[in-house]
Amino acid sequence: MTSASIPLPALRRGPAWPAWGWSLLGVLAVWAVIIAVRPGSPLDPMAQALSLAPFLVLVALGQMLVITLGPGNIDVSVGTVISMASYVSVGVGATAGPVIGLAAGAGSGLAAGAVSVAAILLLRVPPIIATLATSLIVTSATLLLADAARGGADAGLRAFVTAKAFGIPVIALVVAAMTVIVWLALTRTRVGVAVIAVGQSVRAAERAGLPVAGVTVTAYLVSAGLAGLVGGLLAAFISPSTVLGSSYMLDSIAVVVIGGTLISGGRPVPAGAWTGALFFVLLSGLLNLVGWSVGAQNVLKGVLVVLVVVIASAATGTGRSSLRRLRANLQRPTPAPSARRADTDPTPKNKENIHG
Repeated sequence: MTSASIPLPALRRGPAWPAWGWSLLGVLAVWAVIIAVRPGSPLDPMAQALSLAPFLVLVALGQMLVITLGPGNIDVSVGTVISMASYVSVGVGATAGPVIGLAAGAGSGLAAGAVSVAAILLLRVPPIIATLATSLIVTSATLLLADAARGGADAGLRAFVTAKAFGIPVIALVVAAMTVIVWLALTRTRVGVAVIAVGQSVRAAERAGLPVAGVTVTAYLVSAGLAGLVGGLLAAFISPSTVLGSSYMLDSIAVVVIGGTLISGGRPVPAGAWTGALFFVLLSGLLNLVGWSVGAQNVLKGVLVVLVVVIASAATGTGRSSLRRLRANLQRPTPAPSARRADTDPTPKNKENIHG
């Protein structure tokens, strides 16, 4: 037997680098810098981050579902929904109890999401414009609610959002469980698989018989509902405010992208919501330590998001494929008037030409 006939062993590939791996490295790097410049226990920065990150993770999970639907799908209304829901939750909770108050906050988010969905599916408004219009409507409602607001959140709910178990915030444990549920839904249910399929190719999803409209409704309603729930929780953690959710619109998009979810759609990364959120919370803490303003921090976040999108597009080729699709749509030839008349001409000669 010659050496050429000896079968070579198959090459073993190592484990694939996770999509959230880079953001995890960012978390560790920023944590290390904070420890170096700030005296005290090295666990204090992470403990503080775990108290703040769960609220951002919840919003990011909903935003992730929307972004997974594909290019152009971004919910820019989540920030205003959070502010509105904070007043709704406190107002309803004052008479009906904290649980009903939280449900009312989430319900107000669902109502806002329904407005966006109606504009997207019925009026054919682009998603960004539709959610922006919803944001303007919600802002007006928030101002009205703020004028009539009295009192604060329930003491029991406030105790829940600040409680700790074995040194870990209880709210972090609850949101971690919800993250696992979202991951299971995306990988084990028909709706979750349909969300990913629509993000990869809307036409292929339609040909496969998937309910594209229903998937769109689900993603936007979940995003708005989670934003409403976060508004109720933040009202107990801080207090209701007309600007309570102002930073969450940009941060939720940034967290999703930094966490590994493709901005071009088709690849959600639930675990990345955690690594991305912890990265941004720790980064904000570090920049506050060195005296950066909020405006400068937002500029840095925007630059980071752009860099991640560019790197991800170059690594996966999604940027090139999206550009090709755009060029194909722009260069698609328009049938000449004579050709259109020939197609609709019912004469026998035309029929012979059509059928050969």
